[in-house]
Amino acid sequence: MASVTYEHVTKEFGNVIAVNDLNLQIEDKEFLVFVGPSGCGKTTALRLLAGLEEVTKGLIKIDDRVVNDVPPKDRDIAMVFQSYALYPHMTVYDNLAFGLKLRKTPKEEIKRRVQEAAEILGIQELLGRKPRQLSGGQRQRVAVGRAIVREPKVFLFDEPLSNLDAKLRIAMRAEISKLHHRLQTTFIYVTHDQMEAMTMATRIAVINKGMLQQLDTPQVLYDAPVNMFVAGFIGAPAMNFFKGHVRKDAGKLFVDCGAFSVPIPADRTKAAQPYIDRPIILGIRPEDIFNPAFVPPGINAAKVACKVDVTELMGNEIFLYLVTGDNTIVARVDPRTDFRIGDQVQVSFNIDKMHLFDPDSELAVR
Repeated sequence: MASVTYEHVTKEFGNVIAVNDLNLQIEDKEFLVFVGPSGCGKTTALRLLAGLEEVTKGLIKIDDRVVNDVPPKDRDIAMVFQSYALYPHMTVYDNLAFGLKLRKTPKEEIKRRVQEAAEILGIQELLGRKPRQLSGGQRQRVAVGRAIVREPKVFLFDEPLSNLDAKLRIAMRAEISKLHHRLQTTFIYVTHDQMEAMTMATRIAVINKGMLQQLDTPQVLYDAPVNMFVAGFIGAPAMNFFKGHVRKDAGKLFVDCGAFSVPIPADRTKAAQPYIDRPIILGIRPEDIFNPAFVPPGINAAKVACKVDVTELMGNEIFLYLVTGDNTIVARVDPRTDFRIGDQVQVSFNIDKMHLFDPDSELAVR
């Protein structure tokens, strides 16, 4: 078991800074997920830990041991890649055992580890097959098994589910979460899929342009994003953003977005005071917008008039794409909603769930 530490880690490729002064402490047995858009530096951060890239500046530690100059094979880590990278001419058993054979592990120990990994992953009946005889999900299990047999201190996963179909990805998400619970080992996982991050992680590190934006539990990232990037990246569909300004009227504060305005709750007025008659960004998630006929009890609602542009029936909910002035609104509403394209309607914003951001720094206003 092991903790992992990044201390002021920077990685440069020529003039490109892929990882920029990363400071991060990953606890023993934690399931940490690096998440961010393609090209943000999350995979580079993982490869630096694995020893597949050299650190330009800073230190990487596994437990208290600095591993900057330690060869990958001696770092006591195991990595699962996006591509399965199985040897096509070998059986599943031999694919699982290959790395152990290179290390001259005794045959009985190899057999024990392979059988144990196969049992954990439910692939005992596949040990005699070759990769071409396996489905994508089975190949991915073998790739994970190859990491398990090494019994490493740290497991690294680089977008391991990207090649699977949507249904299988959901199933494998659950399998990897169960695997972490069973092995009680440190897992570090890279994905661009925020749903994978939200459902699997103990904590999430949100990366953008090589920089750590926020590190916290999935629920805190969802409820209290520190900036507009995190707010827009976490959650699906993404948060709605509206340009506006703070207006004071009869002693109360409002966010005036031109085509509509909504009151600022009393507990938020102190933070919003400096923005009176100044620009501000209003953010609200689609799930915090309701059909007024189906607003749950206890919701502090403000109605907004708009026009229905597109409807998407999802079965258990409806996605509404609405237009008001120059603004487009995405809402997730009750499936009993009978709005039609072209209807002039009202929707209810849960103003207790509104988010406010500074338009210049894009930081949350709190």
